[in-house]
Amino acid sequence: MNSHQVALLLFDLALILVLAQGLGYLATRIGQPPVVGEILAGVLLGPTLLDGAVSDALFPTDVRPLLSAMADVGVTLFMFGVGLEIERQALRGRGRMAAAVSVGSTAVPFVLGTGLGFFLLRDHPTEQKAAFIVFIGLAVSVTAFPVLARILSDRGLAKSTLGGIALATAALVDIVAWTALAGVQAAVGSGHGGMWRVALMIPFVLLLVLLVRPWLRRLMTRGDGRGPATPWLLAQVLIGALLCGAATEFMGMHYIFGAFLFGLIVPAECGDRLRGDLMQHTRNVTSVLLPVYFVVAGLKVDLRQFGWAETTELAAVLLVAVAGKFGGTYLAARTAGLPGRPATALAALMNTRGLTELVILGVGLQAGLLDGDLYSLLVVMALVTTAMTGPLLTRTYAKPVVVPETEERRETHRSVTPSA
Repeated sequence: MNSHQVALLLFDLALILVLAQGLGYLATRIGQPPVVGEILAGVLLGPTLLDGAVSDALFPTDVRPLLSAMADVGVTLFMFGVGLEIERQALRGRGRMAAAVSVGSTAVPFVLGTGLGFFLLRDHPTEQKAAFIVFIGLAVSVTAFPVLARILSDRGLAKSTLGGIALATAALVDIVAWTALAGVQAAVGSGHGGMWRVALMIPFVLLLVLLVRPWLRRLMTRGDGRGPATPWLLAQVLIGALLCGAATEFMGMHYIFGAFLFGLIVPAECGDRLRGDLMQHTRNVTSVLLPVYFVVAGLKVDLRQFGWAETTELAAVLLVAVAGKFGGTYLAARTAGLPGRPATALAALMNTRGLTELVILGVGLQAGLLDGDLYSLLVVMALVTTAMTGPLLTRTYAKPVVVPETEERRETHRSVTPSA
């Protein structure tokens, strides 16, 4: 790198952080999660604004690979944080309810999404037709667990019965979605590295469960296991996340899967304080690197040629994404015995997609399943559905109602209500 590139890179980083922080703050002022403003900042810095003059001047081709590398590290640590944040205790006492709702919240939009995939194939042909159709189904089925958790926390619902059910359901949906996406990625990428690399996932997962997880338990429970995370421990954990990401990338899949799995196997026995420290330290790093990912993703969003054909496709995408997610979640929740208003609020929460959707779309774009135009439309869908969540939740669940308790819900309530 020459002096000019270094100066421009540092300036770009400062500009990205200013815009992400500024628009993220403005988003919170109008009742939106910060990620809405951060995604919007990435889109505004892309080629859509001023016919690409801004993006070409600020992000020339010799600087973009450096930003992409930083974004990859940020997403790797973000996915580790997602796996770490999915607490297995969230399913205790809510297993049947969460399982039933997660089936409806995943299966209905997935089925509708595969139909949408057939429709989109007409104008977005690809050699991987089956993988494309499955990918579109997954793209409209995902729920952003971190954004959902932030919304619940901001509204004081994280410890409520509804919040517990929402977190447990979103955790199951995320695990299913990432597993299915790993399968799609393996099918598409197997031609590049050979099926033998994909087959390495089986011993890799066994290694994580049988060897790495016990090692982490011993490492993190030294003493009473309740102390703060030391810099040495944090370094060991982040090294593990990065190595697991490198391993799955070598296997012909994507680095996000390895980082997610490593976060998922971190033992719950490490204690709330230690786990909270790890989450906080990871967020401190990703708060700097993730805005770079938003810009890198935004540089690929080009809405300059947006016309009637694209408007029709966007309307179809939004209809399937919202109706499938909302309808599937609501029907499943009602069938499982949840009253109407909490079921509607749960459906609104599960419709949020946020950064999780951008990560999935990035995988599809990198794998060649999406072209630039369809990628741009799906990013807009992620932005719109995430922005819808707050207003819908306010309208449907401004004042929590008492949920009639079955035996399972009484157990749920006890598990989420702090003791006196």
